[in-house]
Amino acid sequence: GLGDVYKGRGWEKPRSSSSDVPTIRTVQSYDCPGGSSFCYHGTVTTHTARSAETDPKALAEADITTAADLAYEEDSLGRRNHGGITSHKVLRAEQLSVAGRVGYLVRWQVTTGKGPGGYVQSVAFPSSVGSGTPVIVRLVFDADVAELPLSLMDTITRGVRPLGDDGTSGGVGASISP
Repeated sequence: GLGDVYKGRGWEKPRSSSSDVPTIRTVQSYDCPGGSSFCYHGTVTTHTARSAETDPKALAEADITTAADLAYEEDSLGRRNHGGITSHKVLRAEQLSVAGRVGYLVRWQVTTGKGPGGYVQSVAFPSSVGSGTPVIVRLVFDADVAELPLSLMDTITRGVRPLGDDGTSGGVGASISP
């Protein structure tokens, strides 16, 4: 499973499995630069799209705003752990193949009021199982972390496989491996 793949590489699968928490995250937490809570330098979450929209480009473009806001503007509890987003720039916005299906990727660089800011990426692609509900994978990396180069985002993205494909266990969502 996911946990096994990342074990010993500085990542963990959190014990809680609510849909609003990371699928995997870096083990080491730190005091958020703008808040009293704990932050993690890297998180990867995966969920099925909740809207009727099925176009990967439209999904990724809509999701990146939500992903960036949750990561660096205000979390689900209303905490501004990074002092809010002061600006962002689009680093990449392009079609890509995810396990033979056409998906879409959007990556932002986010500047925050406190701390170094970071990189947020949303990848949307059609699911191979069930109703074909699209899947969205979000990656959030803090900036200035040597162990989290942008090339690792590419490696993780290349390793995403829709569940139900050969070599993964059945189920909904996506499997992630570096």
